Amino acid sequence: MRLNSRIHGAIDYGVVMFLLISPVYFGLATVTSTCTYILGIVHFFLTLFTKFELGIVKIIPFKIHGMIELGVAIILVGLGFYLGKLEGDLSKYYYLSFAIAVFATWLITDYNNTAKQ
Repeated sequence: MRLNSRIHGAIDYGVVMFLLISPVYFGLATVTSTCTYILGIVHFFLTLFTKFELGIVKIIPFKIHGMIELGVAIILVGLGFYLGKLEGDLSKYYYLSFAIAVFATWLITDYNNTAKQ
């Protein structure tokens, strides 16, 4: 099964909500919380500016959106280990788990399939 751009966009907005509530829900430490809020805001703007059905401004091609998400997944692994050393295992496992989720979503998304806008 491959995700089309509409489903991927819906997932993106859900991810933004998840990132913005995670610090309080999981009781994340200060630096981890700050990174998570920043990531949520950046992901919100990436989604808003992507050229697909659920984008509003439609500047960033969906394929570029995918490349950015792949890069983010890789960076999240390093961030997880850094935050884990700084603030403990919860921070590490939160970011490693999130990296896996982002990478899995990237793997199953068809970045060539943009439905009618």
